[in-house]
Order: sequence, then C-alpha cells, then structure tokens
Amino acid sequence: MLQKPRGTRDFLPAEMEQRRAVERTMRETAARWGYGEVCTPTFEEIELFTLRSGEGIIQEMYAFEDKGGRMLSLRPEITASVLRMYVNEGRMLPKPVRWCYYADCFRYERPQKGRYRQFWQFGVELIGADTAAADAEVIMVASDILAGSGVTFDLHVGHLAPMKHLLSGLENGIQRRMMAYLDKRDFEGLRVFCETAGAAGRYDALVALPECRTVEELRDLCGNLPELSRIEDVVGILDAEGLTYTPDFGIARGLDYYTGMVFEAFAENLGAENQICGGGAYRLAYLFGGEDVPSCGFAIGFDRVLVSLGEVAGSRPVVTSVLYTPAARQQAFAVARQFRAADLRAEMNLIDRGIGAQMKHAAKTADFAIVLGERECQTGTVTLRNLHSGEQRECTVDDAIAGVKAFGSC
Repeated sequence: MLQKPRGTRDFLPAEMEQRRAVERTMRETAARWGYGEVCTPTFEEIELFTLRSGEGIIQEMYAFEDKGGRMLSLRPEITASVLRMYVNEGRMLPKPVRWCYYADCFRYERPQKGRYRQFWQFGVELIGADTAAADAEVIMVASDILAGSGVTFDLHVGHLAPMKHLLSGLENGIQRRMMAYLDKRDFEGLRVFCETAGAAGRYDALVALPECRTVEELRDLCGNLPELSRIEDVVGILDAEGLTYTPDFGIARGLDYYTGMVFEAFAENLGAENQICGGGAYRLAYLFGGEDVPSCGFAIGFDRVLVSLGEVAGSRPVVTSVLYTPAARQQAFAVARQFRAADLRAEMNLIDRGIGAQMKHAAKTADFAIVLGERECQTGTVTLRNLHSGEQRECTVDDAIAGVKAFGSC
C-alpha cells in the first residue's frame, strides 16, 4: 500500500472545515486592516532564496534542476517571493503597499510536533513605510489575526538596535553564537562562550538585555542610542491602543536580515517549539534588483496555530440527512434543494435501502434527519428528527429549516 511522503499530511473533511474556518478568519482580519491577498509561484529560481539566506539553506530545500537546466526550488518561505513580486510588478504602486498571503511551503527537515516538510504560512508584508506607525501597525495586525483565530498566545516585542550595539565589533560568527545562546536563554552557555571568545566583559550586559522593559532601562544599559526615540514611539502607540505584550529586547532574530523592530508570538500546547509567529522590519528588495525600500512584515505558522487550537467544538456545520421512500425520491430532491438555498448542508440518501437503514446511517453522519414517505408527500410536510435528542415532529419545510437554523445558532 502506497503511503504519503514523510512530513506531509492528509486532511479529512472535519479537519479541513476547521482549517478553512481559521484561514477565512485570518483573511478577513487582514482585509479589515487594508491588506490585499497576493499569490506567488510554488517554485522559484533557487537564487531567490540563497541571496537572502546563503548557500547553506540549499540543504534544507527541495531543490531540483528542471528539463531546461534551470536550478529551481519549492519555496521554503514566502517573504522572498513576495518581495521579488514587488520588484517585478509593484514598484510603481502607491506606498505603502499592504499585501497578505496564505500558502504552503516546503523544507527538508526532521518532522516533529507542529513542524512538517510541507507546511502553511499566513503572512503580511507592509512595503514602503519606515515609521514607528508602520512598525506598530504590523505588530497590531499580527496580534489581531492571532486573537481572531482563537489561539492563546504571548506576544513579545523588541528592537535589534540594543543587541547590535552590545555585539558591535565582534566577528559575525561570534555574534551568531551569542545570539543563539540569548535566543534559547542559555545564559550559562553564553557565559562559557563569552570567556572562550575573549568577550567575557560583554556577558553582564547581554544577560541584562532580555530583562529590560523600558526605554529608560535600555538607555542605562546601552547609552543614548539614536534608535531609542523610535522604540519609544512604537511602544507609545502600542500602549495607547491597549495592546497586551511583553517588551523583550533579547529577541535574537537574524541581525543580517532584520533592521530594527522585531517581534514573536508563542502559543500553548506546542512544547519547546512553541513560536507561532515572527516578524519585524527589514530591507530585502534591493537584493532582487529593486530600490532599497523599507519593509515590515510577519509570518504565522498556520499548522502550529491549528495544533495549539486542538479540537474546536462546533467547528463542523450542522448536517441534515434527507431520507425517503422510493416514491418520495423526487420530493426529497426538492426539499434538499430548499435546505441548500437556505445556506444549510443537506445530504441525500443515495443507496437503495429502507428508512430504518437510512436512519441508522444518518445517526453516524448528521445532526438531523428529514424523512419523506407517502404521508408527507400527500400533506406537503416533512418529518424532522433531531438525531441527538431523538425528538421528532411533522412540520412544513420552512419550519424544518427554521428549526435546524435555530440549532446551529445555539
């Protein structure tokens, strides 16, 4: 028996109902903020991703040579594709450009809880605005989308300027090692590495950085950095809007990619790998032949959101099964059509079997049964049976529709 490839999944209808519902909520929330959805190719030239992340990322990609000898890759993420599209198609659009996307990505890595080789991202990119208001908007959009999805999360907001200041003058490799220790909050590992790297004098300040909660504390630790006024403006907007978040200047997102504000969100039920959203301010368009345009955005790990949500009660729509005797078949089709016209789900019996067998099957798949026999056809009524309580009554089709709708709104 053939099996699905490792790191991929099959989604049955009940799970797809939940995924589509969450996806729809995310799209609608982004649209209310003015973000229009875009779509990019599933595969791109491999250089698009190595320009951003270096040749090492090839080992994590589904890279291949096509029949024309071109080196391509299934997209491992979408930000690079969106900025490539902006350079190709959107440079003349009025600024700022507000785009969002929902798509699957592919990475060759070890599958684990909430991480797969084929996975989905929902993201936002704000292109062409380099202000505190732009930074704050993107953070609030992310928070709004996550809250709307129903997930419980902790939002952490920071800025890379203080960390860059404390790491300045060190080789890039040393900086990355120190960032990795900070990111994991492995302060003992950081202490040992600082000593071996000849940077023991920086340890105390680096350890203190994640504990800073105000601009005043940052100023005491790092001096009067020019970026502190920008940080103060962003924090002022978020606080005035009543956003719940934790100031976290120990966020160690890529120093060679992000340029200023950064943020992350963490959810429940995911174990150690509990980050569901990450983003910040960056500049990427110039790598693809465009101008050096400021950008800010984020990506949400859609699959991790679903894992965190777990089973969502009531996510399945109310189902009505239409049962009938042979003589009532045509009337049954008409009744089912009326239910669907009322935006209700109606499933017809399609197998030759008696009413009893039809009812037994309906009890496994539906919430209500509509029964049509000789009496119902003569009187122009239907028998509505609640398959949860066992209660039933004979009524008009309109009354049956109203009863099912009332159940669905409970």
